[in-house]
Amino acid sequence: MHPPSHRRLSLQQIIEGQRRAAFVGREAELGLYRANFALPPEDPRHRFVFHVRGNAGVGKTSLVREWREAAGEFGALTASVDESADSVPDVLADFAAQFAEQGHPLKALDRLLTTYRRARHDAAGRLAADSETPGGAPSPGALAAAQAGLIAAGAIPVVGALAGGIDPAVVARGAGGLRAVFGGRVRQQDEALLLAEPVRVLTPVFVAELDRVADTVPWIALFLDTYERTAPQLDRWLADLLTPGRYGDLPANLVLTLAGQRRLDPVHWGDRGRLVADVPLGPFTEAESRQLLHGRGVVTESVVREVLRLSGGLPVLVSTLAANPGAAGEANATAVERFLAGESDPARRAAALACALPRRFDEDLVAVAVAAPRNGPHAVPDLYDWLHELPFVAERHSGHSRYHAVVRAPMLRLQRTGSPRRWKAAHDRLADAFAARRDAAAEGIDAGRLWAEQPWRRAALDVLYHRLCARPRTALPEAMRAGIELCGQAPSRARHWARTLAEAGEDADNAVLRDWGRDLLAAITDHGPRPTAALGLLLTRAELTDTDRAVALVVRAWDRFRAGELDAALSDHARAIAVDPRSERAHQGRAVILRSLGRYEEALADLDRAEEIAPAWAWAVRERGETYRRMGRLEEALTVLDRAHSLDPADAVPLGSRGLVRHALGRHEEALDDFDRAIALWPEYAWALVRRSRVRTVLGDPVGALADLDRAEELSPGLAGTEGERGEVYRATGRPEEAVACYGRALVLDPDYAWAHGSRALAHEALGRIPEALGDLDRALELDPDYAWARAQRERLGMRTES
Repeated sequence: MHPPSHRRLSLQQIIEGQRRAAFVGREAELGLYRANFALPPEDPRHRFVFHVRGNAGVGKTSLVREWREAAGEFGALTASVDESADSVPDVLADFAAQFAEQGHPLKALDRLLTTYRRARHDAAGRLAADSETPGGAPSPGALAAAQAGLIAAGAIPVVGALAGGIDPAVVARGAGGLRAVFGGRVRQQDEALLLAEPVRVLTPVFVAELDRVADTVPWIALFLDTYERTAPQLDRWLADLLTPGRYGDLPANLVLTLAGQRRLDPVHWGDRGRLVADVPLGPFTEAESRQLLHGRGVVTESVVREVLRLSGGLPVLVSTLAANPGAAGEANATAVERFLAGESDPARRAAALACALPRRFDEDLVAVAVAAPRNGPHAVPDLYDWLHELPFVAERHSGHSRYHAVVRAPMLRLQRTGSPRRWKAAHDRLADAFAARRDAAAEGIDAGRLWAEQPWRRAALDVLYHRLCARPRTALPEAMRAGIELCGQAPSRARHWARTLAEAGEDADNAVLRDWGRDLLAAITDHGPRPTAALGLLLTRAELTDTDRAVALVVRAWDRFRAGELDAALSDHARAIAVDPRSERAHQGRAVILRSLGRYEEALADLDRAEEIAPAWAWAVRERGETYRRMGRLEEALTVLDRAHSLDPADAVPLGSRGLVRHALGRHEEALDDFDRAIALWPEYAWALVRRSRVRTVLGDPVGALADLDRAEELSPGLAGTEGERGEVYRATGRPEEAVACYGRALVLDPDYAWAHGSRALAHEALGRIPEALGDLDRALELDPDYAWARAQRERLGMRTES
């Protein structure tokens, strides 16, 4: 037995020790990094940023792993991320989690990240709830300001708007921006800013937490691997992070490491060269390759020379060929044959080739790719275990094992050129397997939300990849249709889709796919959250059907409407109708825009056509009822909303609209029943809570009315309409001073809120402040010259002052 003081090593520690012992070469790079910790931060030779760059397979990840170990030897607190974290919030969350594992939690950052995730999850529902504003339609600037931040944060599912689920005008309703949707008290304003600009809010907190932790450790070392994939999202942020005064002062004992294939972008990093140690990583020198080979027992000179020739010094190939060097005389052997030269079992060799076809694999996908039995001499579990003994297969325990790209590429080429028939058949099998996973992931999810769900989306993109590899020409239209939908969602989702096209083009050696993927990636990356450029590219595809083209035009029209480009949005809807006259969504979308412009009859004509095309489409019927309500045609609105409710009894929105109509008709008890039922169906229906407060006020229940407004404020903080309604409750219950204060807060949120000016006038009148009342009514009429109620009150008060 070991003595009590002896700490037994874990299996993982033993494996890691063996791995480190097997690491060879890169002595200069290791020495450079270690020497940096011997230099105080004030020393001009000290570097705060290391950038390791080089082609795939050159050993960047292995070197970064060694550097991280070296940093730990100097007492550094370390954290590392790769391409799986492709946004600033994701990177910060990963860093915070790794710091916490080492006993240094970033509590303030963790709290803010929790708030951000919750707000992002709730944002779309909060905005969709506010489907009506007394003050009228928002300004174009309001629409742009409100939606741009949310789309950038991935919080607004634009596909919902395409489906008619979110009236885009709701987003900026009443206040001219996102701050009006969330911003009331200081905390709520901060939450709105966090959602709209997470980088600007989260980063100073991260910097402050780093500064705090830096006082407790000798060094902090952060690593970002596979930076070539995340640079489009992180480059500006990291460069700004190092800019004095931008996000706060970074601790001087921080060392940042980036590892990617390309040079740093001079646009962002050109003036920061003195901070960065550029470490280009080339192939192993002959001496380093020989060192690795000798360490693996490969010493025969002819074999060593053959390995050197075939590998080109690329570390991943040297390592692979060291395990299976093969015979020296095989001068014409391909790299793939060399990878597997030590394996004589043809079933295993075939399995290794077949499992290169999927971009990622698990045991079930091995069965599909190999078409092997579950038991017997070459059972799938045994093959799966054997694959992970190969040096070019990684990430076994993540459930997403994959081949190193440098090894996978020649394996794909060999199979594609060796037997096109088997190539197609294998990709078809894999596509079917991923389609089954996709369909299973769809269970219980509304069809309009599928692309927003990661398990479904990941499987669907794998289906597209394998269909494109098997039959690029015939699968391309399906891929384009998926892209149209994804371009209307968060940019990160569209990027993954475009990357799928590019990878399929590379792996299938199809120039059309490769070029399209490249161009779409550039359009999505260069134009930020707006999908207009990518959709413009898609609309040039001859393969699109008229139906596809109409859908793309409708998606672009919603984007333009949210940006306040109303004429362009109407033009896109018109073009969509021209190419596909039976596009009910184009007619419905144009109706929403026309309604926002007060062109009600034209909006109704479009809704007529939408219902003619899709008589049972509840959304179009609901929009008609809402249009009638805004036109003041209340009895007709009631009839139509009854029909909308019968078409979809589970939809809370027609009940909410009908409740407001019944309230306007003086049928307050029935209105209360409608609002109660709507809120039972959708407890977070803040719009209905605010309107129910009106009914409760009329029915003599101010306590219930205020409770509804408190709940609405909790769900959708800082809406000007909520504060205005609170003022109405106080005014109706004889508390004019409190009413004036509430109207004032509403007007701070939205200075152009005509209804609040008019209502505050009556509260001023109750307090005997007639000049203030007249001033409010004048302002209300200035904002809305057609505000008949305010004009009547102005005339009444004017006559009172004259008498």
